[in-house]
Amino acid sequence: MRTGPEGRVGTIGPVPGFSGISPTFHKAGPTVKNPVVLSIVLSLLPAFGAPRQANAQVPSSETQVASAVLAGPAAQQAGAKVLGFDPAGQLVTLREGDNQLVCLADDPADDSFSVACYHESLEPYMARGRELAAQGTTDGNQRLQTRWKEAEDGTLAMPEAPATLYVLTGSAYDSEAGEVVDSYLRYVVYVPWATIESTGLSEAPMGPGSPWLMYPGTAGAHIMISPPRTPAGG
Repeated sequence: MRTGPEGRVGTIGPVPGFSGISPTFHKAGPTVKNPVVLSIVLSLLPAFGAPRQANAQVPSSETQVASAVLAGPAAQQAGAKVLGFDPAGQLVTLREGDNQLVCLADDPADDSFSVACYHESLEPYMARGRELAAQGTTDGNQRLQTRWKEAEDGTLAMPEAPATLYVLTGSAYDSEAGEVVDSYLRYVVYVPWATIESTGLSEAPMGPGSPWLMYPGTAGAHIMISPPRTPAGG
């Protein structure tokens, strides 16, 4: 079970949005209702265990590693652990790491490009999401609710301090240039059962790029930061 505000275990939840409209809460837990927030959630599902399709061409391990680490801080990229896909499309460890960062390569079965890096304390939650998806839990909200309940029960390990996720999306990865085309980087900081009262944050963005707290008071409470997009060519 979770402890009090000063000693509780850390938590993680879904992904960032910037719609200006906070999620709707129900007795069973919060769900994303706003279409803009939902579109962002769906764009980031690979990091959270979304179902995937097979039979896609898988890039080389070198390409997957090079592109995956771009989501993380430059100083931590060389030592990051990288998860990616083998020729059969199965998720495997492509490179072991020697620091606290874990990076997830782009899913070749998805037409969009999305990579992520996160603090190692989030890995149990991420891995559990992938496990639930593999077991046939296709509903993203149900995967959240299951993990939040497990966190409350103390059966799913959670970070004991705020932990960060970086999500980098784009239209493609240019392996020759070593950069993501039309790149956009979002930030999520997961906090243990944080509330509006404990953080002073708004429950909706106050403006472009402003931090706000999503799912306050739950095992999935997290601070969202979605910077304004840079116009193409800007």
